[in-house]
Amino acid sequence: MLLKPDQRLKLDDTDDKLFYSYPRFVTHVDEGFIQQLTDLYRERLQPNTRILDMMSSWVSHLPDEIKFAHVEGHGLNAEELARNPRLNHYFVQNLNENPALPLPDQDFDAVINCVSVQYLQYPEAIFSEIHRILKPGGVAIFSFSNRMFFQKAIQAWRDNSEQGRVELVKRYFTSVPGFTTPEIIASKSTAPNFLQWLGVPGGDPFYAAIAYRQNL
Repeated sequence: MLLKPDQRLKLDDTDDKLFYSYPRFVTHVDEGFIQQLTDLYRERLQPNTRILDMMSSWVSHLPDEIKFAHVEGHGLNAEELARNPRLNHYFVQNLNENPALPLPDQDFDAVINCVSVQYLQYPEAIFSEIHRILKPGGVAIFSFSNRMFFQKAIQAWRDNSEQGRVELVKRYFTSVPGFTTPEIIASKSTAPNFLQWLGVPGGDPFYAAIAYRQNL
């Protein structure tokens, strides 16, 4: 088993839908992180492809100049998703209650997830679903920093160092047969912790784990 039962626990175990019931029209990372993420999407995502933006919100950070065939949004707040101009369609679902995605097999060229992986209580099931819906050769990109809603992050994430969290996401991918070895992109912050939390530009560390569905 990838995670022990206690590692899946959250400090706030009330219904996630209640926590996310009101919209937050803010960005949860700084401009430096967002720019690195958009540049990564520009490099790895292809025009006229189908994208799933998993655990999305009112902004997807996709490059403005790239036109996609379809961007499907998923999240827990319909008001945020409705505000997102990049989404062609969206659905609301609590993945910690039901990890089964209502999406066809091998239907997407890419799955992206920005600063939300820390909230997944059953990542094995979710990453298995990601593999299922990706086309052969399709890419999954999970980006994260050191910010989080602490009370909603799982214990395995809260208790880990930044490098430990990188290893955790790598294990999420390797727990599912059929993904390539995850590639890690890391840009650590050189700013002191108190400046990071004050939102100083360039203060947020940037991590991304990237893997492809193998052509099996």
